[in-house]
Amino acid sequence: MGTWDGLLTGFAFALQPGVLVYCVLGVTLGTLIGVLPGIGAMAAISLLLPITYYIGAEAALIMLAGVYYGAQYGGAVSSILLRLPGTPQSAVTALDGYPLARSGRAGVALFTSMAASFAGSVLGIVVLVLLAGWLSRAAVAFGAADYAAMMVLGLVAASTIGSAHPAKGFAMIVLGMLLGCVGTDVNSGVQRFVIGRAELLDGINLVALAMGLFGVAEVIGNVRDPGRQAVAGRIALRTLIPTREDLRRMPLPVLRGGALGSFFGALPGTGSTLSSFLAYAMERRVARRPERFGTGAIEGIAGPEAANNSAAITAFVPTLTLGIPGDPIMALMLGALVIHGIQPGPMMLEARPEMFWGLVASFGIGNLLLLVLNLPLIGIWVSLLRIPFRWLYPAILVFVCLGVWSVRGLTFDILMVAGIGLVGYLLALARFNPALLLLGFVLGPLIETNLRRALLISRGDPMVFLERPISAFFVVAAAALLVHSLVQARGRRRAVGAAAPDDGAR
Repeated sequence: MGTWDGLLTGFAFALQPGVLVYCVLGVTLGTLIGVLPGIGAMAAISLLLPITYYIGAEAALIMLAGVYYGAQYGGAVSSILLRLPGTPQSAVTALDGYPLARSGRAGVALFTSMAASFAGSVLGIVVLVLLAGWLSRAAVAFGAADYAAMMVLGLVAASTIGSAHPAKGFAMIVLGMLLGCVGTDVNSGVQRFVIGRAELLDGINLVALAMGLFGVAEVIGNVRDPGRQAVAGRIALRTLIPTREDLRRMPLPVLRGGALGSFFGALPGTGSTLSSFLAYAMERRVARRPERFGTGAIEGIAGPEAANNSAAITAFVPTLTLGIPGDPIMALMLGALVIHGIQPGPMMLEARPEMFWGLVASFGIGNLLLLVLNLPLIGIWVSLLRIPFRWLYPAILVFVCLGVWSVRGLTFDILMVAGIGLVGYLLALARFNPALLLLGFVLGPLIETNLRRALLISRGDPMVFLERPISAFFVVAAAALLVHSLVQARGRRRAVGAAAPDDGAR
């Protein structure tokens, strides 16, 4: 079946009233779940999985997929308005979305996130339709050494590019990687840094870490400094409309983020969280004024949102064509298929074309529904900022506790998020970047797993990272960034030393 014939078949199936109802249900539920801080698509899909026993396999997959990419839209809302990441992927959106909201431009930030999410999803759909076969082959070409080197480059770039204090960035990256080591080693079964607590055997909860660093820390800061609490007064309609300068800055970050997310989403084991962080690092790298990031840069919202939404679409490539889930949510999708006796793999496109093309068509329909659903709600979301903070922050803490508890059902996680929030506030006072800690936490275990796998395959020979062209490119690029950062730091020290005597002479 050709591409166009497949698309026509897919739309004919996806537009059937019974299937369309499940698509609408999925994206609506996904948006609401994404808006609630910390709940995430994982919990929603887990709860909906038993329902798939009673509906068709295609409709079930379309509904669960709608929850997945619908949560990407909703997750940006709480990140921008409250600095509470609705999903782990939207944590990086808070870095520039929240400062923009505090400056009275919450509507612009939300519009940017919605538009970038839609554009990134469309780009991901185009890539999925045109390049699904090529992407699946490219995904197979990446080995363990390539994954490890690529992630090391991402960490080096994030901690050095556009940073006035690279040493602080490295410190946060290392701390995040150390926190990622907590738990049971999957290779040896050794318990690492669990301090005698059985709750830590599975590691530190990512939701607890993200919400503690961004949500609870922000609440503590607002309580201690009442001057920070006035986010918005009366909301004028013109504040919801982006300026020409805002619109001018959006297209290129969206294209870059969408392309990046489309590629990394198709790689098994990466997922949309990695894509959003790498997109943010890329935008800082190419920006003429990287110091704007963290203060409300449009590019810091558009790039990551386009990346995580395009990655959410192309993440179905390894799941459906290779049977390899890219993240835990994709593993649930895989479980939904297995429930119906469907075995994903290279032959699925030929064996079940109506499922593959129906899912692709539902992506386009669902994202259009999300745009229509979310844009009119921007004013309502922004009106949340008019609530006095002394009334809002108890509700925020309740949502944090519910969101963290819903992941594993452990009271320990609630206590842990409180402690992490206090540490996050102290780090913010010392001007450390908590986003780098989160990035190190996410990528650290993946780097360790692929590093050990690569060394195991090469029988302990570290030259495997230079013998493979893909990994060698990433290693050389990371080394070049480190050297460039050291040269820049030395130049700054010399400039400060030269300026000090002149100041004394005056």
